[in-house]
Amino acid sequence: DPSISGQRFVGGLVGLVAERGRPGMIVSDNGTELTSTAVLVWSGEAKVEWHYIAPGRPMQNGYVESFNGRMRDELLNETLFLSLAHARAVVRAWADDYNTERPHSALGYATPAAFASEIEKQRPGRVQAVASDALARHNNRRSLVPAG
Repeated sequence: DPSISGQRFVGGLVGLVAERGRPGMIVSDNGTELTSTAVLVWSGEAKVEWHYIAPGRPMQNGYVESFNGRMRDELLNETLFLSLAHARAVVRAWADDYNTERPHSALGYATPAAFASEIEKQRPGRVQAVASDALARHNNRRSLVPAG
């Protein structure tokens, strides 16, 4: 199952929200699973605003694109996966290392896990938007009404 359906993607979102809390907004590209009716319905029911970046404008989601590039360069281009289970295990180990062992200059040389822990201590229980307030005010939003 190397591809993912909108319904399966929503299942992952439900798990993330249960673990980390509901975000105010999610910013994504226009991938098939991200524009599915299942995602549109979930975002409406969960009261999570969804912002789609303009097609062909990955710089509008720079943090994610930077992460994707790093993962591609350090892991995906360098690894021959023997099976889907092997790929999942290797990707999980890489992500754990990225989030818990590597300091990031943009986070004051803290790891993402340590940075998130510190934010949670400062603002317990606060719902965090994934995007900046400026992006939240951006008027280039896609309607979240399911078709048909």
